[in-house]
Formats: sequence, structure tokens, C-alpha cells
Amino acid sequence: METMRDRFAPVVSRLLDEDPRVAVVLAEIGKDAFREAMARHPDRVVNVGIREQLLIGAASGLALTGLRPVVHTFASFLVERPFEQVKLDLGHQDAGAVLVSAAASFDWPAGGFTHMAPGDVALLDTLDGWTVQVPGHPDEAETLLRHAVAAGDDKVYVRLSAQANRQGRVIDGEHFVAVREGRRGVVVAVGPVLDAVLAATEGLDVTVLYATTVRPFDTAGLRRATEAAGTDVVLVEPYLAGTSTAAVSDALCDVPHRVLGLGVGRRELRRYGTIEEHVAAHGLDARSLRDRIGRFVGAVGRVAVGA
Repeated sequence: METMRDRFAPVVSRLLDEDPRVAVVLAEIGKDAFREAMARHPDRVVNVGIREQLLIGAASGLALTGLRPVVHTFASFLVERPFEQVKLDLGHQDAGAVLVSAAASFDWPAGGFTHMAPGDVALLDTLDGWTVQVPGHPDEAETLLRHAVAAGDDKVYVRLSAQANRQGRVIDGEHFVAVREGRRGVVVAVGPVLDAVLAATEGLDVTVLYATTVRPFDTAGLRRATEAAGTDVVLVEPYLAGTSTAAVSDALCDVPHRVLGLGVGRRELRRYGTIEEHVAAHGLDARSLRDRIGRFVGAVGRVAVGA
């Protein structure tokens, strides 16, 4: 199956051809996928080598000249390692760019903890003015990439993952999508965890909202859902557990509510394993989610998740 990252380079290469403002900045990773685009646009496809701080600094400089830089590498090298440059070169200078990550929380287990970044969205949450997109399917990744590049001079983070749902959804780059409706709580599934959430909540009387844009948080969409389903809210995020619980509490600050944040735990898993084993270890597989969500909404034992 085609991955989100497989879709990334062809889409951005077409955008380079279509829009003279678009530029691409790389740090070795992903350079082969842009070889042809670099030959066509040598002045707008830049490889800075293994220098992630320079990666962000160069993108900022291009943005300040009026270009729209698309910056790509693994999430740990795109957000965590050059965070000071993200904060100052982009944020402090109010320079816009599209940061597109790969590897997500643990998509390359053999790379070890240096190539894992479950805290990337939480880290960006300490900064002002970032849009954060978390597609759950290659089709959605293409839609969100095009939205991000077209978003004027905004600062946008697009989080690509090797994990994906079986089918893409129609998304608009702003709002949550109601996938299932119920009356005993709301479950917000972010990006590639949707399939597991749907399996986990099969037969439970809950509303399932699908989120691919998590910043800005769709406050109005959540409030509409809670009017019918109640104010017990479960967040299932493919990154650090609890990253968006404050956003939920802010959205529901004027009404009594409960919120449960599920996601990647803080404990470092020191064995490589597989993606599926990491998913299970963090309790993000359908069986674990069924138990945790069911207990929270008071529905444990009613429905068993199939093998």
C-alpha cells in the first residue's frame, strides 16, 4: 500500500512546477525523491546536508525573501533537535513555512529512540500560531499538503506516518468529521488511530469524531457533539498521551466535563520490536482501547472486539 510519505514528494514536486513561490529544503533525508525536481528547479530545491538547525534557518531565510518553503526530515530532527530555530527563526521572526515530518512517534522502531518523536506536537504547542495537521491516509496527506502550501505565509506542521487507516475521508483542513453518533460520550480519534477507535467502539453508544487538524482545535465541532452525546470526552492521539486534553477543557470550560487522554506513554520502550508491538505496548490497539474507553463511559463488558 502507498504510504503518506510516498505521496509527499510527487505532490510537492508538482507544486514546485505550478507555483514559483514554492521551495523545498532538505537535510539529506528524502533527497533522492526530489532528484528530478532539483534538476528542474535547482534554485528552489536545497539540500543543506545533515545540519538540522541550518535546515530551519535556511527555510526562514527563504520565507523572508517571499518564498513558501516546504521543509522535510524525520520528526525528531525537524521539531526536537532544531527547536530553538523553530522558535526564533520562524516564530520570533514571524516567518512562515510548512514543516513536513516522517517517522512520527515510532514508525521506524529499528532506528531507536533517536528517531522517535512522540512529543513533537506537545512541543510545538508551547509556541504561538502553528497549524498542526495529522492525516490518517495518503489521500488526506495530499489534501492537507496542498492546503498547507496554499496557506499564505502561515506556520504549518504536517505530521506524516507509516501508519494509516484503510480509507481516506473527505476533510477540509479545519473541522472534525463526525464518523459515528451516540449518546454516552464523545471519542476524538486523531489521524491514523481512527480504524482502531472504530473497532474499539463498535456497539458502544458513543459519538466518534475524526480529527486531522488538531491546531487550531475545532472547539465548535466538539461542543456540538457534546450537546447530544454528553461531556465525557476521550482523546485518542497517535503521539504523547494528553497532548490535547487542555484544548478539550478550554472548549468545555463553562460546563461540567470529564476528559481521558490516550496516546503514547512517556516510558521509553527500549526494544526495537515492530510498529504493531509498539502500538500494543502503548495501549493503542483496538482491544486495549475498547477496555479503556468502555471503562470511562461505563460500558465495559457489553461488546467484545473481534480478533
